[in-house]
Amino acid sequence: MVADLVRTGWAHFPAEAALRDWAAEARSAALARIADPAQRAQWLQCEGTWFVGVDTLPNDSRGRVGASAPLECAATDAARDLYGALPLHPGQVSVTYPGYPKPRAGESDAAFRYRLNRCAAHVDGLLPVGADRRRMLRERHAYILGLPLTETGAGAAPMVVWEGSHHIMRDAFETALGGLDPSDWGDIDVTDVYRAARREVFATCPRVTVHGPPGTACLVHRLALHGVAPWQEGASAPPEGRMVAYFRPQFGDVAQDAWLRRP
Repeated sequence: MVADLVRTGWAHFPAEAALRDWAAEARSAALARIADPAQRAQWLQCEGTWFVGVDTLPNDSRGRVGASAPLECAATDAARDLYGALPLHPGQVSVTYPGYPKPRAGESDAAFRYRLNRCAAHVDGLLPVGADRRRMLRERHAYILGLPLTETGAGAAPMVVWEGSHHIMRDAFETALGGLDPSDWGDIDVTDVYRAARREVFATCPRVTVHGPPGTACLVHRLALHGVAPWQEGASAPPEGRMVAYFRPQFGDVAQDAWLRRP
């Protein structure tokens, strides 16, 4: 599985009983947070079809939530082998509902078309900065770990990954950042390089759908282009929607160039 991640940019792990138990605890905790009016006011977007849920899951640094054990599975073992034992942040609980996507508040027509036609494909950590929303590397994640919390059909707005895109993205960011002090990377405008690399990815890399029940896991390379597909008419899901917990631990300051240099 580690080889799959390095080669293709993603790896899917079969269901494990302990991870199903963890997902059940995480689902219960997440539902309580999603029902909170303040959380809904902050995170319910796209005309009620997406609960963004950043830092919503009340887990500790080892992934314990509710009465669960620490989050440990084949996917976390693989991530640890590659990147060390990084502490976990409060997980994102991303929930989509039938009809996703609708336009997000403040989203331009072009941005909504990109969300609809290109699944809002992105590389995490490249945040829009300033009035012109220029992309800069403000978060240096080590990896992306996705853990389904509800059982859904394959058409219920699954994650999609452009296979092999992390190689193209790495080359592009090497061009933009490689000769600079890593401590300065967060202030470099990489918008144009990023857009050109995305166009190359769309033209050359296959788009794969990632789907599985609770107990499975998906590990995605931090430089892989990925997004969320539209909800397909008739796709099955429980009333609480398609719910996935995501973890994106960040590299520490001692490894400032790891985002670009590590596998």
